[in-house]
Amino acid sequence: YYYRARNLQEAAQQMVRAGGFAQTYEAIRELPGVGDYTAAAVASISFSLPHAVLDGNVFRVISRIAKDTTDISSTAGKKHFTILAEELLARESPGEFNQAMMELGATICLPKNPQCLICPVAVFCEARKAGVPDRFPVKTKKQTATAVERTVYWVEANQKLLLWQRPAHARLMPGFWELPEKEQVPSVEIEGILGHFRHGITVYNYRFTVARGVLPVEGCGIEDGTCQWIAEDDLSRLPLSTIAKKAWRVVRKSRLEASAVAAAG
Repeated sequence: YYYRARNLQEAAQQMVRAGGFAQTYEAIRELPGVGDYTAAAVASISFSLPHAVLDGNVFRVISRIAKDTTDISSTAGKKHFTILAEELLARESPGEFNQAMMELGATICLPKNPQCLICPVAVFCEARKAGVPDRFPVKTKKQTATAVERTVYWVEANQKLLLWQRPAHARLMPGFWELPEKEQVPSVEIEGILGHFRHGITVYNYRFTVARGVLPVEGCGIEDGTCQWIAEDDLSRLPLSTIAKKAWRVVRKSRLEASAVAAAG
């Protein structure tokens, strides 16, 4: 999601330079942020070009109709179903056909409890004939998530907070701001624990500790000068990562609890 705004802007600029929107599947596919699915959908629906759309709903419909046990999560499986989808495509009306396939999977050929009795293609469905539509599509089970412990540091000085910004060329979330970890501030010392939170990314379940950190000397111990001091009032105007936002909430909660304890005392 972080890349979508950048890709939309870059694609729009590319169209302006080209003098209009791309008119072929290949040209649409070359636009920033456009993959096979989007290119096929735009090409078929907007320009009636014969390219089959393949998404989760279409995978399900085709695998049940053919009672095909090919694993849809594998690279070979995706290529296999792409070929089947192209063979089934109504080339005289590809846009309508693609939309019908997606709608069929979204409303009738459901993942659980498919509505076979009202399905317009039930007579062709081999999985239904065998009484096993729920077994399709075949997909490898997801990898078990790995638990990982990490610590981010809340380092304050002169009413400013220490943050670092991901490089513009970074593979993940370029330009986003993060709280430092040991890699950025190897000399940091822990003054106390402010709280914890969990965060899941792909096959990793992270448990973050938010620690109040101090540097031996202000500005000393910051690796490669990647960190910057930012006024906390400015945080809401920065593109903070989800991890940094969660840590900020932990800090605010910690402050409220401390204030409540102080008031009660």
